[in-house]
Amino acid sequence: MTLRPNGLARAAVRFKPVSFAGTFVALAMAAMIISACGFLAETGLRASVPPERYAGAPVVVTADQRSHFVTGTGDDRSDEGAPVPERARLDAAKTARTAAAVPGVTRAVPDTTFTLTARAGNTRLTGHGWGSHAFTGTGLDSGAPPRTGRDVVLAASTARVLHARAGATVTLTTAQGDRDFRVTGLARATGDGVWFTDPRAQALAGHPGKADALAVLTARGADPGTVADRLRTALKNQDARVHTGTARGAAENSGIAYAKEALTALGFSFGGVATMTAVFTAAGTVALSVSQRRREFALLRAIGAAPRQIRRSVATEALFVAPLAGALGCLPGVALARWWFGELRSRGAVPANLGLQLSFIPVYVALGAVIVTALLAGYAAARRPAKIKPGLALSEASRERFRPGIIRTVLGLGALGGGIAMGRLAASAGGEDAANLALGVVMLLMTAVGLLGQYLAKACAWLLGLPLRAGTAPAQLAAANSWAHARRLASALTPVVLAMAFCSTLIFLQTSQTREAAAQQRDGISADHILTGAAGTDTGLPHTAAARAAATPGVAAAVGVQRTNVLVEIHADGALLQSYEAQGVSGGGRALTAVQDLGLREGSLDGTAAEGHRSAGLREGTVAVDRLVAKGARAAVGDRIRIRLPDGTKAAPRVAAVYSRGTGLPAVTLPRTALTGHVTSAYDSEVLVRETKGADSGAVTRALQGIGAVADKAAYAQAADRDREVNAWGNRTMALVLAGFAAVAAANTLVMTVAERRTELGTLRLIGSTRRQVLRMIHWEAAVIALSGIALGTAIALVTLTPMTQGLFETTPHIPPLLYAAFALSILTLTLLSTTAPARAALRHT
Repeated sequence: MTLRPNGLARAAVRFKPVSFAGTFVALAMAAMIISACGFLAETGLRASVPPERYAGAPVVVTADQRSHFVTGTGDDRSDEGAPVPERARLDAAKTARTAAAVPGVTRAVPDTTFTLTARAGNTRLTGHGWGSHAFTGTGLDSGAPPRTGRDVVLAASTARVLHARAGATVTLTTAQGDRDFRVTGLARATGDGVWFTDPRAQALAGHPGKADALAVLTARGADPGTVADRLRTALKNQDARVHTGTARGAAENSGIAYAKEALTALGFSFGGVATMTAVFTAAGTVALSVSQRRREFALLRAIGAAPRQIRRSVATEALFVAPLAGALGCLPGVALARWWFGELRSRGAVPANLGLQLSFIPVYVALGAVIVTALLAGYAAARRPAKIKPGLALSEASRERFRPGIIRTVLGLGALGGGIAMGRLAASAGGEDAANLALGVVMLLMTAVGLLGQYLAKACAWLLGLPLRAGTAPAQLAAANSWAHARRLASALTPVVLAMAFCSTLIFLQTSQTREAAAQQRDGISADHILTGAAGTDTGLPHTAAARAAATPGVAAAVGVQRTNVLVEIHADGALLQSYEAQGVSGGGRALTAVQDLGLREGSLDGTAAEGHRSAGLREGTVAVDRLVAKGARAAVGDRIRIRLPDGTKAAPRVAAVYSRGTGLPAVTLPRTALTGHVTSAYDSEVLVRETKGADSGAVTRALQGIGAVADKAAYAQAADRDREVNAWGNRTMALVLAGFAAVAAANTLVMTVAERRTELGTLRLIGSTRRQVLRMIHWEAAVIALSGIALGTAIALVTLTPMTQGLFETTPHIPPLLYAAFALSILTLTLLSTTAPARAALRHT
């Protein structure tokens, strides 16, 4: 065999296929994770959809859909803003006048879209301003366009559903209640369209004088790009954004901005953690593969191989294996990204007409990552065998030495301290920030496990070896093996700990939040009935519904609730805008206390005396917030808290009360009038109804059914906002992906570890051990690995979860016993199968 590096590498790959097969699998899995996250991140950066409604408008103008929050000055100046929770709108008249005066513009049409229902059959309809016919091509089949606030034009299909024709009167349910309109004409259009005069459409949408967008029609031959530049100059002081080409699709569909944010965050934030995990695990596998060949390297040194030749041989081996493993790993990476993207689309986080972007950039990144990982890990593992003196090489390789290294120990202790410190930071941060820090805590603690693995392996081998030493011969031999081979035990232990820690942290954080939310909902809803919009319409209830419910015999209180999200300026760790679920309530704080128990900590909702001073109560200009919101914003009762309303409008209400049930109930409570004109839908989400004492519940229910769909308290389920629902699913998916990867890595490492011991197992057979005894020894060693991994993984999860759940919910983590048992049993089964199968194969010919 030649001592040329490429010759050594080819021979190693040829004659050591098991070691390189394990390395190949680990690198391929790493490439799969990295490329999948890269495809999602790239889609977030490049996401666009073709315009549909605005296809006939060369240029579209919208309000800025991002709420800006500038911090710092000079070189430290940065924008910590966020997308507005609901659509921001333009001043229709002012923007249209400015745009119409721009050269090349023939017409600027304010556009408004909203939902409403028809009393006949509770049919859901979509309302527009008639001016939009100029760019949508909608024309009249018969009759005339709407000219007054009582006029309406119906699509032909809508007219057939409502059995209406020109000249008839139809009753439509709007956010202001039932209104009668005269049908002036029928339009050539499909779908559920209804057209009003532009001012009437804006008023019915709940934002008089404002439009969703401005469709700009250009003169014949005018260049849309040139006109757009002129519009940007003319509208630079009106906080407007000008769109052309495919960007008109994003202007039309506000979900594009949310999708870009979600995909970018998922691709980069989770992708970063997943990449670290994949690289961390793959590097461990590569290092194990190299360390298993220390006798081979010792022999090469003894016969004259130079350190440089051994290092170059390891590098050449990496170049043989890593590129092919990376390329093949990207193929399932495409499938994983497609599945992930489809799940996000089905949950409404991604618009249905948005496609996944696939390019070679994430593939190149994945290939580069696995090649660099293989090279660095191989170099690090081969450093000592390559440096050792030839005369000592064989004696050094004859047995495994306990030498963790000073630098490795110091770094491991630093990672351990950093993980504990970040866990405390998560507890103090609270809210979504605490959950987002969870993976960082796990990664630091897992890094500590990897660096301090030999110490932990010795400790686990000693502790679990105590009962084994008192057992049978196979058990005693397993204890001795575990103690003598701490490095081998640490290599097998690390991915097992990783799988248990990730599963436990992500899943039990979710179970803790779900249990707390359910408990807060159960204790916080004191209403007897919940009124919602008619099934299938998804439009909510008009503002008059609460008053009608309150006037129903047997009803003591009825409160309209409008659900949305607001942005709050948070200063807990830096400064940023954080989104929180909010509710706007009618009737004031006194009525609210009859149907909701928010768990007040400070202040008052109804203006009664509290803590020795008079509280203003929940009224115009005030707000009640959850304790975590108050903590993050550094605001107490009586202070002003800076928020952004759903459309990005700045507000600074005074804090009237601080409560504790913001996990199960909305975290911010405002008077409903504070949201008027700032939300996409002007309808109430629900009406909470409290009966009078001794009322006939059946009679009250029957009476309320004429207002909306009725559900009792037991059937109440919080209408979780999209962010929370996607985050919950995201936690489960991250647990599945990362734990699945860790489980495959664990199985891969265990197979490699046992396969390396063919000579050892054969020797045991030669000195008289039976196959059954050898397998029992392997089983006991697997039990040591599994129990140690379960214990360490559980410890990491508890260190991560306990301060978080204390900070978030003021309670301990909720760990369902059966679910935990399933995790532990899966780890034990995986370990036993991954050690028994290669052991049986090794013993087959002995």
